[in-house]
Amino acid sequence: MAPRRTDRPGSGAAADPAAPPASDAALASEGPAPEASKRPEAPGSEASQVSEASQASQVSEASRGSAAAPEGRADEADGATPASAPPPSGASSTPEPDLGLLQQEFEQALLGGERKFTRIQVSERAGISIERAEQMWHALGFATVPDDEIAFTDGDVEALRLVAALEDDGFIDPAVESSLARKLGQTQSRLASWQSAMFLELLAGAKLSADDAIEVATLLLPAMERLQTYVWRRHLAAAAGRAVAGSDELSRGVRVVGFADIVSYTRLTRRLSIVELGKLIERFEGLAADVVALNGGRVIKSIGDEVLFVTDTPAQGAALALALQDKVMEAGDMPELRIGLAYGSILIRLGDVYGEVVNLASRLTSEAKPGRVLVDRELAAALDGHPAYRLRRLRRVSVRGYHHLSPYALQRSTSAPS
Repeated sequence: MAPRRTDRPGSGAAADPAAPPASDAALASEGPAPEASKRPEAPGSEASQVSEASQASQVSEASRGSAAAPEGRADEADGATPASAPPPSGASSTPEPDLGLLQQEFEQALLGGERKFTRIQVSERAGISIERAEQMWHALGFATVPDDEIAFTDGDVEALRLVAALEDDGFIDPAVESSLARKLGQTQSRLASWQSAMFLELLAGAKLSADDAIEVATLLLPAMERLQTYVWRRHLAAAAGRAVAGSDELSRGVRVVGFADIVSYTRLTRRLSIVELGKLIERFEGLAADVVALNGGRVIKSIGDEVLFVTDTPAQGAALALALQDKVMEAGDMPELRIGLAYGSILIRLGDVYGEVVNLASRLTSEAKPGRVLVDRELAAALDGHPAYRLRRLRRVSVRGYHHLSPYALQRSTSAPS
């Protein structure tokens, strides 16, 4: 691998005329942005596949950085003292990097441009009121910015213009504009927190310099954006397909809602280290996500020791819950689960679910014994006569909000075909 350029604009280091030309990736990151009129390659096309392979190779090469290069590779070529040797007496040491400049470059790589505008200027350029712009900013989850602080980029202006255009076209109801922004902000905030932690872990493992880290980020960001767009489109297509092909019950919001809860989680948090607890949560969420997807369900959210999911039919809900218990038992070294299911009409709003059915499923989960599945009366009635399942009515219980809750224990039928 050829030696990298170490002189960055404004760093104070002179370019070495003998050094080889910078890599294409470095030139792309330092040069002007591509013209907006240039058409992107279609996903799956030959040119797109070549571009993606080249980009992945560049990220891999840059992530190894100068730390992985052979010692004295540049010096040994002309017989000079190896880089690991101490500098000659009187020679000046390598100048310290300009951390302020590096931070600015790193921020610009993430934001896609430099900060240019105050909050008043950005609202004026977007053509909306300062009050509406500030409401959107807060809904996205960001703190108030002082009037005179230069904090916004061209990307912020374009985003506000886009929201205004979508509302003008009737695609976004003004009454739910803030709710939509809040849900987008919360979802992206969690994703960004995870990705930033992953990126910092990558940097720590590769022992990259700040300069190399900026190059890696510049190469990695477009790849992550492309991947996120792909996943979003696939989920959008799946959701649209369910809506178009759905039954009358689905159109009225009738679903099975389930909770899967780790038994004795509070005690585990006191006994396990932070690292061990993190590994446990990762295994639980990964296992639950796999089982939910394989059985036609959808994870609504994970809340530490608990996963909330929905299915479209009673049979899917029953199969999912029992399969999840089976997988945990097969693992052998995972804590047992309690699972509660309820069936009925729910409110589906901005990706979350609400209503009495959700509350019932939660209460049933709390009442379930370790390794068992409890269902409510409506789901038991819907599964009555199904050859694959057996339901046993239990005594009524009094729980918060429900004084006469009738739970049913769900099991596989012994006569069900294997």
